[in-house]
Amino acid sequence: MTRPKIFGIAGWKNSGKTGLAVRLVTELVARGYRVSTIKHAHHDFDIDKVGADSYRHRQAGAHEVTIVSGTRYAIMHELRGAPEPTFEEILARIAPCDLVLIEGYKREPIPKIEARRLEAANRIPLAPDDPHIAAIAADHPVTDSTLPVFDLDDTGAIADFVIAMTGLPSPAAA
Repeated sequence: MTRPKIFGIAGWKNSGKTGLAVRLVTELVARGYRVSTIKHAHHDFDIDKVGADSYRHRQAGAHEVTIVSGTRYAIMHELRGAPEPTFEEILARIAPCDLVLIEGYKREPIPKIEARRLEAANRIPLAPDDPHIAAIAADHPVTDSTLPVFDLDDTGAIADFVIAMTGLPSPAAA
């Protein structure tokens, strides 16, 4: 199996990463690409509700809980004190696709775009200290960088940039 193309979206809390990721997935899927995503969370999170069967299985000590229906399946893996898996370990678990869009993992050495919003929790630019940031998407003028700058809401142009940066073949060839 060949490794999928990878492109990341980095930025501080409330910088617009999730909105951009959702718009890019929508745009790229509409263009015929199969896109998967990985989102890194810096806090404890849960995807099943207290009392649900899957929650009860997990609370009972199951290492992995898989929920399967005719519509989707999800696998929850409890670390139970083990270290957080590496980016590469998570990437290895992704089913074959054309592109894996990464949200977060701002320190990984992958090509990425930096999201910037005036309402972000932290407005210190990441690009000057990260040679893997290939462009900036912002909701305000950016004058402190020689990188390409996109309007945060110009999804079409950002999608074109991602396709060019990753070398994604046209969907007919994929």
